[in-house]
Amino acid sequence: MMSPNHLSDDRASPPPHHFRHTPLQIIHVVANFLRIWSIYSMFRYLSQTGASVVLFLFACLAPAAILFLILQKPWKGRPLSNTQVVPSIINGFITALYLVLWGKGLKSCGPVRAILGEYSGAVLGVLSGVLYGRRSNLWKKIGGLIAMSASFYLLSEGWATATYSPFYILTHFVIISFLNSIEESEAQKEHVLGLKHMLVPIIAGILSALRRVIARRVSIKNQLKRRLHALTIASATCFMFPIAMWDVIIGSPSESNGKLPFSAWAFFSTILFGNIVIFYADSIAEERLHMVFSSPRHLIAASACIIVMEIVYRMDFSLTGFVICSLILGFGIYEATSLERNRKDSTRKSDLLNEEFDNPIEMSSLPT
Repeated sequence: MMSPNHLSDDRASPPPHHFRHTPLQIIHVVANFLRIWSIYSMFRYLSQTGASVVLFLFACLAPAAILFLILQKPWKGRPLSNTQVVPSIINGFITALYLVLWGKGLKSCGPVRAILGEYSGAVLGVLSGVLYGRRSNLWKKIGGLIAMSASFYLLSEGWATATYSPFYILTHFVIISFLNSIEESEAQKEHVLGLKHMLVPIIAGILSALRRVIARRVSIKNQLKRRLHALTIASATCFMFPIAMWDVIIGSPSESNGKLPFSAWAFFSTILFGNIVIFYADSIAEERLHMVFSSPRHLIAASACIIVMEIVYRMDFSLTGFVICSLILGFGIYEATSLERNRKDSTRKSDLLNEEFDNPIEMSSLPT
């Protein structure tokens, strides 16, 4: 007969849910850090060389599309239907438009505003509450929208910069004591943009959220999602090609006409970390950690990476002002996505129940 101790060992509970997902969380944070690092290297490259934003993005997107096609091979396996291919091509157009606007916003507004502007996609949560008639959470979503607007307004007024932040003295002292050897003349001064200039990264963030929603609606299974993403990036490259060629031929007064100086790290990091690695990391976070891009947890990880990169690159940065803007933005996202968060919690509970039923306790048969 089985001993009571052996029976209790067989019935021992599995490790806690958060302990099992700790390696995945570390991978996700590291991937986001590398992606943000690539954004800062891209910003420095564009600001120092004056190269065309669209041409640089196209030169990075084309190799990424080729790598996605090689990795996923969407032409193999089960044939894709037109109801899946056509929305993916349309999603490629949205992706190309998002990249162009986001690149322009990065060069004009700086990395902090461009990265935080991507979280404006939580506005779609407010629209979903209005369209689907969720009146119970409507006021929460409106309050979240007001908080997000206040955060973007403070960012546009320069609260995240040491030059225009009301907490300039405290932040400047912290940065000086941390770096030990930085002079005020060496700091990269930024200027107050105004909310009108912030509209470019905000619209880019809404388009980014829209392309993610379309990708979720079209692809149900994870493998199908990756195959369709390869088609989306390939179609985005095709849509961006005429815009890049127009920049080569015509150019703009503020950018060098037809010139694209080469920088190995800027191109390599944008291709690998800014396009490929971050897609697989976000897919793992969404599938296993139930963490979408426009979520407070994702914002916390990105904010920590931004603080590190702002200090390393010696940007015009106010730690206190940035933390306040991030907290207000995180609160707005939390309230604006209340309905989606409840759905994800119920989905997570059902997934845990399914795991318990799929892994029954192995026990020996009782003696007759």
